[in-house]
Amino acid sequence: MDNVNVFIVEDNPVESEALVEVLEAHNYNVIGVAQNFKDAIATYLSRKDIDLVIIDIFLGEHPDGISFAETINSLKDTQKPFLFLTSSTDKELFERAKATMPFNYMVKPFNELELLFSIHLAMEKFYGQNDVFASDYQDTIVSNDYLYIQKGRSLKKVLIAEIIFIEVEGRYCNIITEKGKFVILISLTKVLQLLDPKLFSKASRNFVVNTSMIEEIFPNDNLIILSGGHKVTLSDKYKDIIKRNIVLR
Repeated sequence: MDNVNVFIVEDNPVESEALVEVLEAHNYNVIGVAQNFKDAIATYLSRKDIDLVIIDIFLGEHPDGISFAETINSLKDTQKPFLFLTSSTDKELFERAKATMPFNYMVKPFNELELLFSIHLAMEKFYGQNDVFASDYQDTIVSNDYLYIQKGRSLKKVLIAEIIFIEVEGRYCNIITEKGKFVILISLTKVLQLLDPKLFSKASRNFVVNTSMIEEIFPNDNLIILSGGHKVTLSDKYKDIIKRNIVLR
């Protein structure tokens, strides 16, 4: 399980240090701080692991934070959720910032709980899974590449490609990866709606497997052997997994 990567665009060292302190205290990974538009764009384009951006509207005397937001919005293949942070109360500036579709707009000095809540909200909205963390029945956002799992006031992520299989236990799902086991509060039905069906298939009522991790299938024994020696039951109902996904060796 990895920490969520946050990129900060803030020209005031005192403000950025305060942000870094709060984020790192809650197990977020600050991958960089840019103080101007040029450095912000250079970092954003060079880092493929950014999960979220916090942007100060004013960089120096100009609202270059808005220009930065407009620029990253135009990069359709690399869009990431972002939050605005500002001390400005100018209505015209607010309307211009609003037009960039930020996932929240916070006024300085920031409040710690508001900041953490805004990060959760931004991730929910960006991945189109609203009210995830307000629910008693779910604690996980599913993106194309990661599971973002709520752990206290922070988010952790698990790379989907590393999932070997998923096991259902009541309201919970056990996510088994090479790095270990992660327990998430989300129904199997919901997981299957969000995962790529070309990669993940049901093997039985309580098991979903990553088909790229299958090493052997024993149809007569109703058994699948996965990477790492993991064994999963294959029920008769789901034996079409052999025809649809697997080339037997």
